[in-house]
Amino acid sequence: MKEQGRFSKTFLWGAATAAYQVEGAPLADGAGASIWQRFAHTPGRTAHGDTGDTACDHYNRWREDIAIMRELGLNAYRFSISWSRIFPEGKGRINEKGLDHYERLIDALLAAGIEPLVTLYHWDLPAALDDLGGWLNRDIAGWFADYGAALFKRYDGRVKKWTTINEPWVVADGGYLHGALAPGHSNLYEAPIASHNLLRAHGETVKAYRAEGRNEIGLVVNLEPKYPHSKDHADLAATARADAYMNRQYLDPIFFGEYPEEMHEIFGNAWPDWPASDFDLIRQKIDFLGINYYTRGVTRHEPNAWPVQAASARQPGATYTETGWEMYPQGFVDTLLWVTDRYGRQPIFVTENGAAFFDPPKAIDGRVPDPLRIHYLNEHIKAVREAINQGADVRGYMAWSLLDNLEWSLGYSKRFGVVHVDFDTLTRTPKDSARYFAKIIETNGAALDEPLFEVLEGYGETLS
Repeated sequence: MKEQGRFSKTFLWGAATAAYQVEGAPLADGAGASIWQRFAHTPGRTAHGDTGDTACDHYNRWREDIAIMRELGLNAYRFSISWSRIFPEGKGRINEKGLDHYERLIDALLAAGIEPLVTLYHWDLPAALDDLGGWLNRDIAGWFADYGAALFKRYDGRVKKWTTINEPWVVADGGYLHGALAPGHSNLYEAPIASHNLLRAHGETVKAYRAEGRNEIGLVVNLEPKYPHSKDHADLAATARADAYMNRQYLDPIFFGEYPEEMHEIFGNAWPDWPASDFDLIRQKIDFLGINYYTRGVTRHEPNAWPVQAASARQPGATYTETGWEMYPQGFVDTLLWVTDRYGRQPIFVTENGAAFFDPPKAIDGRVPDPLRIHYLNEHIKAVREAINQGADVRGYMAWSLLDNLEWSLGYSKRFGVVHVDFDTLTRTPKDSARYFAKIIETNGAALDEPLFEVLEGYGETLS
């Protein structure tokens, strides 16, 4: 029986970022353009016309950021590599300066006692490949595997935990169905093709890793448990469709070799008949699953909600974040146990979990109070511990995010970081939540059981 207040001695405590959101300098040192650079520079696509041209300047300030990680006691850092820094045209010619940059970052992390968890793709497809159809082109599975193989050859061994694709659902839903994210398409027929090719690319790259790598590789999915708004048949059916579309669409093919049956109902004649051989490729054995959890969906039938005919119902009395997501830590427990029950006791890393709350644009006397985020971390890390105690094999927790950053099409209007970034000066200031997270890490979870009002009072805050 585990001690209630502690995690395993090998548990990874870290924070996560994504290349385009934090790096800046997107064309530096011979890099090619990505779809996100193209999208952000298209008028009307992002809030206030914000771009990742500077972002947090992590490309140049990574040494400073590693020093902050050490100060907080992190033993892991999850980050993504920009595909177009390595292959400026997406394929063919390798840009050695791009490889050198990430090699310096990886080596510095290891020297600081921080394990690098590397994501190959966090949404920034090379623009040159988008010109060839991007995720709609079946050849992308091979292009992605070639990109991955170049990284495996250079870094494997120093990097021991790889993930292929971050949140394929968001790539397909935001990029190809609703058009809110790069490349900005809104097409019912394109979304299933993009989803399927993302999974094919994942499978091809896992195969490439088995040929080249000697450590571990997995996939990162964002999961949102769906609860029915009522016991009405229409709400129950909408909940099943929403769950199939967001959650099971990306896990069933990997673990079971087939899509949920609801996908035909959702997309109708836009849902293709896939070759059986594709599932042999997709169903590669992975070493672990990365799970990103933010909120739940209380689902009701909505005939005009395209194409799932389901919508989330806002809950009275609940706390909502700045992005309109309900704070619901029990959903985290439910999600981790659902994965364990449905797909077997998979090794799991929480690869993202966090919240955007209002933070001032400037630190005040070197401090950024954020009591709501402290509460969020407390409740959600407790949820992870509860899931472990009930049998989930969770081996690490990465807070989203290390830094306030470019929140994609929302620009710099939403702050998720435990470290505040002044976007005028790029000064970093650990928030009170970072100090609290550091205490959780230092005590390996025991600090979670301290009365929270004492924690907040210790930072000069009260619960009111």
